[in-house]
Amino acid sequence: MAQQTMTEKDMFLQNFEREYQTTLKVLRAFPQGKGELKAAPNMRTARELAWMLAINQMVPAAVITGALDPSAFPPPPATLDQVIAGFEKAHHDIMPKLKAMTEADWNAMIKMPVGPKQMADMRKGDAQWFFLSDTVHHRGQFSVYMRIAGGRLPSIYGPTADEPWW
Repeated sequence: MAQQTMTEKDMFLQNFEREYQTTLKVLRAFPQGKGELKAAPNMRTARELAWMLAINQMVPAAVITGALDPSAFPPPPATLDQVIAGFEKAHHDIMPKLKAMTEADWNAMIKMPVGPKQMADMRKGDAQWFFLSDTVHHRGQFSVYMRIAGGRLPSIYGPTADEPWW
């Protein structure tokens, strides 16, 4: 029996799903009633930062269609519970679309912001990886908010003080 080769898209889908599950666990662990916490006056609230994680579940559809417009994404809902529901719905909605991408779709180009007021061509597959990395980045920020809020940080890539493995 021949071994099937995993494509880049297959690797992305595995990582996208794993990071979704981990991020969902972190979002659900955030202390109730602390969604308006700000780490500093000029920063987003925890709820607004959590919404960035939900937006990153919506962005892949914009990458697929080639219509990436940050102003087109909805504003954050009023509560952290609504943010989590939006995160789950966005993930549920995007997975079939990501799975349906062909190799030609994955390798097609899209205009992407690459710096202040700068756009450049980027392969759609690279844009998908870029936004997955952005999710990991914002989840790291959110985990700091969780600590400030007095929450218990679940395992992300390994044990934490709140979730030791041994």
